[in-house]
Amino acid sequence: MMYMGTPRDYEFYVATRVMMRSLGRLSASADRVVVASLDVPPRWVEALKDDGVKVVSVDNLKNPYEKQENFNMRFKLTLNKLYAWSLVSYERVVMLDSDNIFLQNTDELFQCGRFCAVFINPCIFHTGLFVLKPSMDVFKNMLHELAVGRENPDGADQGFLASYFPDLLDQPMFHPPANGTKLEGTYRLPLGYQMDASYYYLKLRWSIPCGPNSVITFPSAPWFKPWYWWSWPVLPLGLSWHEQRRENLGYSSEIPVVLIQAVLYIGVIAVTRLARPSLSKMCYNRRMEKSTMFLLSLLRVVVAWSILAAYTIPFFIIPRTVHPLLGWPLYLLGSFSLSSLVINIFLLHPLSVLTTWFGIIGALFVMSFPWYLNGVVRALAVFAYAFCCAPLIWASLVKTMSSLQVLVERDAFRLGEPNQNAEFTKLY
Repeated sequence: MMYMGTPRDYEFYVATRVMMRSLGRLSASADRVVVASLDVPPRWVEALKDDGVKVVSVDNLKNPYEKQENFNMRFKLTLNKLYAWSLVSYERVVMLDSDNIFLQNTDELFQCGRFCAVFINPCIFHTGLFVLKPSMDVFKNMLHELAVGRENPDGADQGFLASYFPDLLDQPMFHPPANGTKLEGTYRLPLGYQMDASYYYLKLRWSIPCGPNSVITFPSAPWFKPWYWWSWPVLPLGLSWHEQRRENLGYSSEIPVVLIQAVLYIGVIAVTRLARPSLSKMCYNRRMEKSTMFLLSLLRVVVAWSILAAYTIPFFIIPRTVHPLLGWPLYLLGSFSLSSLVINIFLLHPLSVLTTWFGIIGALFVMSFPWYLNGVVRALAVFAYAFCCAPLIWASLVKTMSSLQVLVERDAFRLGEPNQNAEFTKLY
């Protein structure tokens, strides 16, 4: 399903297209359908149709749980998922979230009964993938249950469906009949149809014994979904999703923005190199006046925020869904160029400001190292690196702050009449 109204609408649109195209490449013998709210942009709907996807336009279902104390507004429209029961032109529907990665064809799921889902939590099934038998009677009954305020712990589709099918945990496991017949009743699906990515991070390999290892899901924090460029190497499986996107959809919409930003950053680096002044001929003033002390305190605050901005601004302006192998180099280029600008403006020692930059590069190498025995060893390696790197970063920050006192005493930063002996170029 697709709906509008969250800060991440575009990312979920891209994720939906990637998943639908990957299903097409796996030769899934079923229609690929997106239940889209009426406010989804027409160009997105046309792009989906060009991909061979059928789009069913619907009105947003009103969520009666909005006033609930623990309600998260990002779940406001997830009840649109109930429209799957209204698709009565189909015998079976496999309802999907857009953060699934399909490793192989799963057409056998269409043999399951009237409702089937996976328990990735010991007690609550997951609604990122479930099988259903469409029925207008069931759909109308669900709408009635919404109207009367059926119990829903989280106010989203997950809580509502868990309440609507409370006995699923006691049902038998689904095993597809060899003759291809469709089952009736409700079944639990094997865990291999919804392999939680967190299981992989423990051993850095899949070892799901029950059911085919067919589908990976990412029920993690929203900002660590696999389509974000920073998801790898922080989360090893982020690259798997981007490889599917590279094979199925490409990155033509993000590449122009990446190139423009790269050219701007290179231009900033070139200008700062040409414009850097020399301190060798600046006069030194040993007097520490009250105005100078105030300037020193103010300057330290400004420098600290400027360095912080140099490392954060590039992160937020990079297209979020670009490939990590493009996103991280662009981030490093951007943070280096803005750090160079800070170095030039405040006449700081380059190595002190860039220690954090080198630390980030080291962290990326530690996290992306491919030969860890398991996830525990990887986590310990990252922790050890951070433990060793933190004192160096702190020492570089202290050195930067202490060096400002010398610079304030120079005529380059004195309050009052400018020193005629200080030599600045007009470009600076």
